[in-house]
Amino acid sequence: MRNLFKVSLVSAACTALLAGCNLDINVNDNDDEHQAKAIDVTILHMNDHHSHIAADSFDFDVSTLSLSAKAENDAAINEVEVSYGGFPMLVSLFEQQAANSKNVLKLHSGDAITGTLYYSLYKGEADAAMMNQVCFDAFALGNHEFDDGDAGLASFLDELSSGGCDTSVLAANVVPADDSAIKDGYIQPYTIVEKEGEKIGIVGIDIAGKTKNSSQPDDGTLFLDETTTAQQYIDELTDMGVNKIILLTHYQYQNDLAMVANLEGVDVVVGGDSHSLLGDASFSDLGFNPVGPYPTQVTDKMGNQVCVVQAWEYAHIMGKLEVSFDKEGHVVSCQGKPLMPVSDQFAYEFSDSETRVLRDQDKMLVSQALTQHSEVVVTEADAATSALLASYDQQVNELTQFVIGTVATDLCLDRFPGQARSTLCDASATYEFGSDISNLVAKAFMTVTPTADIGIQNAGGVRVDVAAGDFTIADAYTLLPFSNTLVTLEMTGQQIVDVLEDALANTLDNAGSTGSYPYAAGLRFNVDASAAKGSRVSNVEVNPRVAGSWNAIDLSATYTVVTNDFIASGQDGYATFGTVFNAGDYVDTYTEYAQGLIDYVEMLSENNMALDKLPIEEYSTQNYIGRDACNHSSDTNCAGF
Repeated sequence: MRNLFKVSLVSAACTALLAGCNLDINVNDNDDEHQAKAIDVTILHMNDHHSHIAADSFDFDVSTLSLSAKAENDAAINEVEVSYGGFPMLVSLFEQQAANSKNVLKLHSGDAITGTLYYSLYKGEADAAMMNQVCFDAFALGNHEFDDGDAGLASFLDELSSGGCDTSVLAANVVPADDSAIKDGYIQPYTIVEKEGEKIGIVGIDIAGKTKNSSQPDDGTLFLDETTTAQQYIDELTDMGVNKIILLTHYQYQNDLAMVANLEGVDVVVGGDSHSLLGDASFSDLGFNPVGPYPTQVTDKMGNQVCVVQAWEYAHIMGKLEVSFDKEGHVVSCQGKPLMPVSDQFAYEFSDSETRVLRDQDKMLVSQALTQHSEVVVTEADAATSALLASYDQQVNELTQFVIGTVATDLCLDRFPGQARSTLCDASATYEFGSDISNLVAKAFMTVTPTADIGIQNAGGVRVDVAAGDFTIADAYTLLPFSNTLVTLEMTGQQIVDVLEDALANTLDNAGSTGSYPYAAGLRFNVDASAAKGSRVSNVEVNPRVAGSWNAIDLSATYTVVTNDFIASGQDGYATFGTVFNAGDYVDTYTEYAQGLIDYVEMLSENNMALDKLPIEEYSTQNYIGRDACNHSSDTNCAGF
């Protein structure tokens, strides 16, 4: 009976989504002339590039290659730096693979924007320009597409549509608010493409809860259940005679697998959000960590084969999936692999102050060793895309000087209270309560992360004092220079206390870096560095989001902590963080920690406020007793930390 109503269903769905649907389809109930046939389709895809548009690098072991080049003092070269990924090489790879494949679809599974300086400076313009060099057939919205609200998303999509690629923007479970900037003409639930006369439906699904809770969509914009919505549009497409259906999801690998088991009629899932590297031991051999096979083959609730893929993160790789359909639209087979483009220019450290590049035979030997892994493809960067990237890079040096806020007074840096590390401030400035700027960084992370109750930052991740005056984007990246992202973890009060003890023990017991000293927001405590491990932290109090009053931490209650992914994974002595992280009780926001500070400073500026020292009651270290048992609050002459 549903066939009788399929035209009105499409119209009703478009109206309900308020998305200005323009489904380029021709519905014909009496299409008896078309004879269904088997077809092979090649899907080239990527996801979660998060404004990482330039190439990255990794170290490759060459100790067994007997290279003729030598380091200083005739030392053997044991590793070289390999440049991989980035849009200039990816564009070439997409073009090469498309030229040698049948019935190609080019898909992007969301989270194109936010995460690097390219987004901070260009607000999606650079990402859209790079994506238009690929010319995707379809792009599914991810949660980070809403980081600057519906209006910010509309601006990005305007840039994307300006390139002439006619990329379909898909989000079946997103219902824009009546006054949303993306209400009219920006998104649609699905698109239909034809290959060899066969219709292929592509449905977009965004992750609902994460987008609502951890991004910034407009208040009235709704996010519907992923599985229910997916089945709704699979049914609608099926009723229209489309029997080859792809879900383009931003819903996480494990969620995709669980969803497929509850669906009927889906053939392929091209996913994102979890940044999952799928593949074989080749990636392990190169030092990366695949989490499943590519493709992962599962069955829907009717027992039909479904192929699930994802393509890692940060424009590192391109997925290539080859699918064979029978004339009924069922998947007969699927195969493929992720492809990693690498440059044929390999750098090595000649000395502490000089880097050189391999030449001739040495370069060939390294290329041969790398491409023994069939997933690795030596790729020449696309010239036009390289030139486009260079034009953005040329402006970066100027734009990083863009003033985003004002600093009211000198913000002093230290690690432990009394360490006297600051190059700007007198030692007395950080003697009692420690670093001004490190406390502020923790508060910035907590403030810009809507789900966080508490922020924790290790002292070593904050690198310089901040002088009074103008504050630029470059200042933010100088202060927070590492490629860390913000992560939230669900933790009990006891685990939070244990984290503080772990951090202190890394320096005091384990000869670790003083950079492990903890700074926090929404959390304060006393420290006695002269006590034994487990007894150094006392009088721990919480004030979630600093939105109420300070109260003793409830050791059995659960709090959401935001921190950087370096210590979240247990590094720098933060062992309890690592336990929670390894158990999977965390969410990576994929927002660079410097970007978190930029967002905070811009927020202050919008409210005509300057970056300034926090009130003393917000400093995380309220009382500090040094290793020599000298109390920094009552004795002004303690020898050190």
